[in-house]
Amino acid sequence: MAGQGIDEIIATQQIRDVLSRYCRGLDRMDREMARSVWHPGGTASYLGMFEGTGDGFVEWVWKSHEAMERHSHQITNVLAEVEGDRAISESYVTAVLWTLPASDGSRTEITARGRYLDRWSRRDGRWAIDHRIHVLDMQSQAPLAAGDVSPESARDPSDPSFEFFRRGVRG
Repeated sequence: MAGQGIDEIIATQQIRDVLSRYCRGLDRMDREMARSVWHPGGTASYLGMFEGTGDGFVEWVWKSHEAMERHSHQITNVLAEVEGDRAISESYVTAVLWTLPASDGSRTEITARGRYLDRWSRRDGRWAIDHRIHVLDMQSQAPLAAGDVSPESARDPSDPSFEFFRRGVRG
């Protein structure tokens, strides 16, 4: 962080928070949260998969995620450069998806690892993505021999995290 001023450190943390909200929005099937990471008119280029607006991407990926039993997204290794109200970042992303059981009960686990190359701006004090490029580095599929899900875990507002955040810090 040498050479970074406090404003850049704060901006970098705000960008990380937006990236985290994106993962939570997808995994908890909170469409508005997932859409909120893009500025209106923001664009997405998921190389070889999708080209269009951020809103369009969320609608496109929603159909895929609804057809899955589970999914989990993690973002790590966020490298951001901030200049005033503009920034760029590279983030490593891992997405793990479980297919719905087939007629024979078998399921497949799909693991995708890639990177988000995001161009950001801060408008009215809010950081959001102007343009995202997704680079898929590797993907694998394997039969899911076993897999348990906690009965409390849900892809909707019945998940404990919704109540937890509704109650807030003072809970």
